[in-house]
Amino acid sequence: MARISFWEKPGCGGNAKQKALLRAAGHELVVRDLLTEPWTAPRLLEFLAPLPVAQWFNLAAPRVKSGEVVPRALDQAEALALLLAEPLLIRRPLMEREDAPRRMVGFDTARVDAWVGLQAAAPAVGEGCAAAAGHGCESREAAA
Repeated sequence: MARISFWEKPGCGGNAKQKALLRAAGHELVVRDLLTEPWTAPRLLEFLAPLPVAQWFNLAAPRVKSGEVVPRALDQAEALALLLAEPLLIRRPLMEREDAPRRMVGFDTARVDAWVGLQAAAPAVGEGCAAAAGHGCESREAAA
Protein backbone atom coordinates (compact mmCIF):
# COMPACT_ATOMS: atom_id res chain seq x y z
CA MET A 1 0.00 0.00 0.00
CA ALA A 2 1.04 3.60 -0.50
CA ARG A 3 2.30 6.18 1.98
CA ILE A 4 0.43 9.38 1.16
CA SER A 5 0.91 12.94 2.37
CA PHE A 6 -2.60 14.34 2.75
CA TRP A 7 -3.12 18.10 3.12
CA GLU A 8 -6.47 18.86 4.71
CA LYS A 9 -8.36 21.60 6.47
CA PRO A 10 -8.45 20.35 10.07
CA GLY A 11 -11.99 19.63 11.20
CA CYS A 12 -13.38 19.21 7.68
CA GLY A 13 -15.90 16.36 7.65
CA GLY A 14 -15.31 15.65 3.97
CA ASN A 15 -11.57 15.30 4.51
CA ALA A 16 -12.28 12.97 7.47
CA LYS A 17 -14.33 10.65 5.23
CA GLN A 18 -11.64 10.74 2.53
CA LYS A 19 -8.92 9.81 5.06
CA ALA A 20 -11.06 6.98 6.43
CA LEU A 21 -11.55 5.57 2.94
CA LEU A 22 -7.82 5.67 2.21
CA ARG A 23 -6.93 4.09 5.56
CA ALA A 24 -9.57 1.37 5.11
CA ALA A 25 -7.80 0.47 1.84
CA GLY A 26 -4.57 0.02 3.81
CA HIS A 27 -2.80 3.25 2.90
CA GLU A 28 -0.63 5.07 5.43
CA LEU A 29 -1.38 8.79 5.67
CA VAL A 30 0.87 11.62 6.75
CA VAL A 31 -1.75 14.24 7.55
CA ARG A 32 -0.76 17.87 7.10
CA ASP A 33 -2.57 21.16 7.66
CA LEU A 34 -3.29 22.82 4.32
CA LEU A 35 -3.85 26.19 6.02
CA THR A 36 -0.55 26.38 7.92
CA GLU A 37 1.75 24.67 5.41
CA PRO A 38 4.45 27.14 4.30
CA TRP A 39 3.47 27.00 0.63
CA THR A 40 5.70 28.49 -2.04
CA ALA A 41 4.64 29.12 -5.61
CA PRO A 42 6.87 26.37 -7.07
CA ARG A 43 5.68 23.80 -4.48
CA LEU A 44 2.01 24.57 -4.94
CA LEU A 45 2.39 24.47 -8.71
CA GLU A 46 3.74 20.91 -8.44
CA PHE A 47 0.15 19.99 -7.56
CA LEU A 48 -1.85 22.53 -9.53
CA ALA A 49 -0.02 23.15 -12.82
CA PRO A 50 -1.52 20.18 -14.72
CA LEU A 51 -5.05 21.51 -14.07
CA PRO A 52 -6.92 24.47 -15.54
CA VAL A 53 -6.73 27.46 -13.17
CA ALA A 54 -10.44 27.28 -12.31
CA GLN A 55 -9.89 23.76 -10.90
CA TRP A 56 -7.29 25.03 -8.43
CA PHE A 57 -10.00 26.49 -6.19
CA ASN A 58 -12.14 25.11 -3.39
CA LEU A 59 -15.61 25.88 -4.71
CA ALA A 60 -17.01 25.67 -1.17
CA ALA A 61 -14.75 28.46 0.12
CA PRO A 62 -16.88 31.39 1.32
CA ARG A 63 -15.22 33.93 -1.00
CA VAL A 64 -15.76 31.67 -4.00
CA LYS A 65 -19.35 30.80 -3.07
CA SER A 66 -20.20 34.49 -2.58
CA GLY A 67 -18.80 35.38 -6.00
CA GLU A 68 -16.11 37.62 -4.55
CA VAL A 69 -13.48 35.32 -6.10
CA VAL A 70 -14.31 34.04 -9.59
CA PRO A 71 -11.74 31.33 -10.44
CA ARG A 72 -12.52 31.18 -14.16
CA ALA A 73 -11.81 34.93 -14.46
CA LEU A 74 -8.25 34.64 -13.09
CA ASP A 75 -5.00 34.03 -14.90
CA GLN A 76 -2.37 31.73 -13.44
CA ALA A 77 -0.37 34.49 -11.70
CA GLU A 78 -3.46 36.08 -10.12
CA ALA A 79 -4.79 32.71 -8.99
CA LEU A 80 -1.49 31.61 -7.50
CA ALA A 81 -1.10 34.88 -5.58
CA LEU A 82 -4.61 34.48 -4.11
CA LEU A 83 -4.03 30.86 -3.11
CA LEU A 84 -0.71 31.64 -1.43
CA ALA A 85 -2.26 34.55 0.47
CA GLU A 86 -5.38 32.61 1.46
CA PRO A 87 -4.88 28.83 1.55
CA LEU A 88 -8.56 28.29 2.43
CA LEU A 89 -9.17 28.89 -1.29
CA ILE A 90 -7.03 25.89 -2.31
CA ARG A 91 -8.99 22.88 -3.57
CA ARG A 92 -8.55 20.03 -1.16
CA PRO A 93 -7.26 17.60 -0.38
CA LEU A 94 -3.84 17.81 -1.90
CA MET A 95 -2.24 14.36 -1.91
CA GLU A 96 1.23 13.12 -2.75
CA ARG A 97 2.51 9.56 -2.91
CA GLU A 98 5.82 9.30 -1.14
CA ASP A 99 7.06 6.32 -3.17
CA ALA A 100 7.04 8.44 -6.34
CA PRO A 101 6.42 12.12 -7.00
CA ARG A 102 2.81 11.51 -7.96
CA ARG A 103 0.27 14.09 -6.85
CA MET A 104 -3.48 14.56 -6.86
CA VAL A 105 -5.77 17.53 -6.24
CA GLY A 106 -9.30 16.96 -4.97
CA PHE A 107 -10.99 13.67 -4.25
CA ASP A 108 -12.79 11.91 -7.06
CA THR A 109 -13.26 8.34 -5.84
CA ALA A 110 -12.70 6.72 -9.27
CA ARG A 111 -9.53 8.75 -9.89
CA VAL A 112 -8.18 8.01 -6.41
CA ASP A 113 -8.94 4.31 -6.92
CA ALA A 114 -7.00 4.32 -10.21
CA TRP A 115 -4.16 6.28 -8.55
CA VAL A 116 -3.58 4.24 -5.37
CA GLY A 117 -6.38 1.69 -5.12
CA LEU A 118 -9.37 1.67 -2.81
CA GLN A 119 -11.53 -1.12 -1.48
CA ALA A 120 -13.63 -2.77 -4.17
CA ALA A 121 -16.92 -1.52 -2.70
CA ALA A 122 -15.68 1.93 -1.73
CA PRO A 123 -18.50 4.45 -1.51
CA ALA A 124 -18.23 7.61 -3.60
CA VAL A 125 -16.76 10.37 -1.44
CA GLY A 126 -16.76 13.84 -2.94
CA GLU A 127 -14.95 17.06 -2.19
CA GLY A 128 -17.79 19.11 -0.73
CA CYS A 129 -18.49 19.69 2.91
CA ALA A 130 -19.96 16.62 4.55
CA ALA A 131 -22.00 18.69 7.02
CA ALA A 132 -25.41 20.17 6.33
CA ALA A 133 -25.49 23.81 5.22
CA GLY A 134 -24.97 26.14 8.16
CA HIS A 135 -23.45 23.37 10.26
CA GLY A 136 -19.83 22.34 10.28
CA CYS A 137 -17.47 23.14 7.40
CA GLU A 138 -19.19 26.27 6.09
CA SER A 139 -19.36 27.89 9.51
CA ARG A 140 -15.81 26.80 10.36
CA GLU A 141 -14.52 28.16 7.02
CA ALA A 142 -16.22 31.47 7.61
CA ALA A 143 -14.51 31.65 11.01
CA ALA A 144 -11.10 30.68 9.58
